[in-house]
Amino acid sequence: MEMEKNADGIRPLILVAEDDDSNFKLIKAIIGKKCDIVWARNGQEMVELFTQHQSEASAILMDIKMPVMTGLEATQIIREMSSDIPIIMQTAYAFSSDKENAMNAGATEVLVKPITLTILRNCLSKYFPEIQW
Repeated sequence: MEMEKNADGIRPLILVAEDDDSNFKLIKAIIGKKCDIVWARNGQEMVELFTQHQSEASAILMDIKMPVMTGLEATQIIREMSSDIPIIMQTAYAFSSDKENAMNAGATEVLVKPITLTILRNCLSKYFPEIQW
C-alpha cells in the first residue's frame, strides 16, 4: 500500500465517515497534522469515497449511526471490495451487541464515543507504528 510522504515522513490517507460536524472537527484536530483526511457524511458517501480512493486509503474511521446508509451497511459493502483495510468503527452505544454487530459487519475494531485524543491515537498507532503521534 503506497503512502504519500511529506517533511514529517509518511502521511496516510484516512477516510472518515461522520455525520456530525463537531465530531468530525474533533477527529480532524486529533489526527489532521499527521494524516490526510477525506470526509464522508454518511455510509453511502463513504462507499463512494472508498471506491475512488481504494488504492491510496490506509484506514477508515466509520461512525455506526448515520443517515442514508449506516456504518454497518457501508462496512459490509467495503469488506466485499477489500478484506485488509482497517475499519475502525465508532459508536455512542457501549452495549456489547453493538460491538458484536460491528465486528460481524467487518470492523477491525470498535471505539466508544466520546473519542478522545489518547484513545484515537493509541488505536491508530497499531496500524501506523511509524508515525510519532
